[in-house]
Amino acid sequence: MPSEFSPDNAFLAEHARLLCTNYRRLVGADLLVAKADQSLAEALYQAPFVVLSHGTEPDPIFNYANRTAQRLFEMTWARITSMPSRLSAEPVSREERARLLAAVSERGFIDDYHGVRVSSSGRRFLIEQATVWTLTDAQGRPAGQAATFAKWTLLM
Repeated sequence: MPSEFSPDNAFLAEHARLLCTNYRRLVGADLLVAKADQSLAEALYQAPFVVLSHGTEPDPIFNYANRTAQRLFEMTWARITSMPSRLSAEPVSREERARLLAAVSERGFIDDYHGVRVSSSGRRFLIEQATVWTLTDAQGRPAGQAATFAKWTLLM
């Protein structure tokens, strides 16, 4: 994964394709439809909803965060893509975590996730109606997980 997102690396076209292909396969809908004058990768990066993903490390590190995600979490590309994904969240209850993992394992995705997240400045927000899905590469090997959501509420 490049250390910086830019037009010079084609807006991370291969990773954007991985996100969109797996979403389409599992959810049965398009994550995004690009405009005629935009590549899919550029459109995904500039989308008005959050898209994040992390890899398969023992303590998974974010490897993608579109512009909306970077703004919401108040982090640069370099900072968010070097952070363990678990640090973006408050501790999750055991029951909720078990439900999420069971549903993702069973179906490959869950489309009704909600939880509190924290930005780099400590601002808390509730994400709602998030979709979390598994990522597999072209050979079917695990490639991580991704999430998208368009609805969030700032908390006091």
